[in-house]
Amino acid sequence: MKTITVDGWEDFEAHLREIKRTIKAGPVGLLFRGQADASWSLQTTLERSRRRMESVHQYYCIIREITAQIETFTELSFEVPGFDEIWSIVHDYDAFSQLMATGKPPGYRYMIYLRHHGFPTPLLDWSRSPYVAAYFAFAKATAENVSIYVFAEQPENVKVCGAAGPAIYSFGPIVRSHRRHFLQQSTYTVCARFELPGMARGSNTEWKFGSHEDVFLQNDAHQDLLWKFVIPSAERIEVLRHLEEYNLNAMSLFGTEESLLETLAIRVMDFRT
Repeated sequence: MKTITVDGWEDFEAHLREIKRTIKAGPVGLLFRGQADASWSLQTTLERSRRRMESVHQYYCIIREITAQIETFTELSFEVPGFDEIWSIVHDYDAFSQLMATGKPPGYRYMIYLRHHGFPTPLLDWSRSPYVAAYFAFAKATAENVSIYVFAEQPENVKVCGAAGPAIYSFGPIVRSHRRHFLQQSTYTVCARFELPGMARGSNTEWKFGSHEDVFLQNDAHQDLLWKFVIPSAERIEVLRHLEEYNLNAMSLFGTEESLLETLAIRVMDFRT
């Protein structure tokens, strides 16, 4: 990961143009993620939850357990692998890695729903738009600096993963999902590793979720390239005004009554100061 501290928004855009000019984006394209505090690390909501669950099998068992309640209250229907099916998949390196590598993780649509409604998931959400990422960075910025990440997974159109090390898998936008998925131009990544016997006390041979930052620490020059741009939060009003010119605000990204009021508050209070 390369960390770049910039003076302001225009400086960031200049760096971004240079990245687009010199880096081949690969089949996934460049992905962007904005965070309201530059000191925050790249963590999924599952990593940030009080119970940091790593076992893929255990996580799928939990989300399957709550499926009936969600479907009852929402009248939606989700496909989730059964207990026996997921057990056989996550204890087989080839079976699970093939699903991940082809962008078809079990229960993908269901996990997107969970992610957009606040339930912890191993999905790290990105946007294909740097401006959507900028909104999430600046809208509720309270720290001295915000951060915008730029990720190129396969700049050489090749992905090489070892059996024992953590690897990042990306999952594309074409999936029937919550409307926010499309409004925010979302793409997701999951970090996972295949834990072999003896690698951890009491462990079995099985897939476990890992940390994205562990992958970036490997500093592989051929894949998983990441830039972290640190931008002063003092740029907040200027950036939000710029995004507003393109109708990019909470209302256009969430489409709820709460987001309408958030947008109006920024327009009549922040923009008028």
